[in-house]
Amino acid sequence: MSIRPFHLAIPVREIIETRTFYRDTLGCLEGRSSNHWVDMNLYGHQLVLHVSPAKAGEVSSNPVDGHDVPVPHFGVVLTMEDWEALAQRLRDARVAFVIDPYVRFKGQVGEQATMFFLDPSGNALEFKAFQDDSQLFAK
Repeated sequence: MSIRPFHLAIPVREIIETRTFYRDTLGCLEGRSSNHWVDMNLYGHQLVLHVSPAKAGEVSSNPVDGHDVPVPHFGVVLTMEDWEALAQRLRDARVAFVIDPYVRFKGQVGEQATMFFLDPSGNALEFKAFQDDSQLFAK
């Protein structure tokens, strides 16, 4: 079975700054749009940014591996090469990390590179990568 693209719609405070962040900072390609929403190609997945200021950026956290992980969050599991390139792209853009890029669970089952940051609307994103993709669901 091949993996199909997911569709995720998230609330944003406003469209212009958020669209610019996803397009210019993250490198997403823009699809259809209106004054109230925009489709973004997030590594082959359909992310829709919907203007809904009252709902945008509602985040709490849970402890994981000594860090306060923002909840909710979303992102993509990348190849290690793409993860490293994105981490550098974000550093170059001076994006503030909630959790700086690092290797979580080092030397343990499920070892993974991860990073967390917020979009301009306060939505938390996590991008991760594995040296060995079989570790994605390892117990």
